[in-house]
Amino acid sequence: MSGASDVPGARGPGDPREAIFEVVVTQLTYEADAVVSVRLERPDGAPLPAWEPGAHVDLLLPVGITRQYSLIESPPDFSSYTIAVLQQPNSRGGSEYVHVFLRPGQRVALGAPRNHFALDPAPHYLFLGGGIGITPLLSMVRAAALRRARWSLHYGGRSVRSMAFAQELVAAHGDAVRLWPADERGPLPLGELLRERADDTLLYCCGPAPLLSAVQEQAERAGWPREAIHFERFAPTVHAHGPDLPVTVVARRSGVEVLVEEDESLLDGLARAGVSMASSCRAGVCGACQATVLDGVPDHRDDVLTPAQREAGDVMMPCVSRARGERIVLDV
Repeated sequence: MSGASDVPGARGPGDPREAIFEVVVTQLTYEADAVVSVRLERPDGAPLPAWEPGAHVDLLLPVGITRQYSLIESPPDFSSYTIAVLQQPNSRGGSEYVHVFLRPGQRVALGAPRNHFALDPAPHYLFLGGGIGITPLLSMVRAAALRRARWSLHYGGRSVRSMAFAQELVAAHGDAVRLWPADERGPLPLGELLRERADDTLLYCCGPAPLLSAVQEQAERAGWPREAIHFERFAPTVHAHGPDLPVTVVARRSGVEVLVEEDESLLDGLARAGVSMASSCRAGVCGACQATVLDGVPDHRDDVLTPAQREAGDVMMPCVSRARGERIVLDV
């Protein structure tokens, strides 16, 4: 792995991330209305880190904006990555920059892959995608097919024109893929799709918040076990919790102890005390700031950890989560 680069927006030496790579845009392709795919390669042609289905990367743009995008494709030698970006109507600058300013030949920075939406082994999968939420599922269906697992993908969108990669999926996988353009067929029939579940089936779903909420409600109603349901979210869930209180955070590895006030996050409190940590979304959905808990009980408010990980209490996301008590010790 290479070290940090001098690309605008990249972190410098000592950054807590594993690596920041300089990459060059080698191809942009419009895949659907307002969706462009971007192929990225190392300038020297060296391979990029290997990744597994469900992984995403941080794209660090020259204007100082960092956004997370699912990896959708790599050749076997990992000589390139491909991501897909939806131009959001109320963009905060990331998708607008990609669509309006990013061009082949331009250099940007890229973080090492992270995966909090991993494809667990199973004999049978049900994949549900909505809109640009199809992106992490693209690599998953290819992997499921290679594993000779039984699987089906139901893909919903406003119209066929807005559904990136739809025709390619049907051409490659035939009847295993069902398209649900709302203007022709209506919304995904979640009640029907989730009504019966075989004991060996895992559910993977990515899309807008209303879709994920509806899937969770229907799955729970149909008796799907929590450990069989996997979501990737674009926006944080609102988690009910009591009033925030001051908490002492001990950064064991840094030798720092700081009192974090009720109106700041643990991440911000640690930064105020000089403890540098990786972060990106600051909303508990990307997992960049995950920290190991050495002592104390976390008050989890993220959308990354599984129920089992929450119960274990070994890790937490200090950008949004706090402590159930007056003190917590982190391995940072």
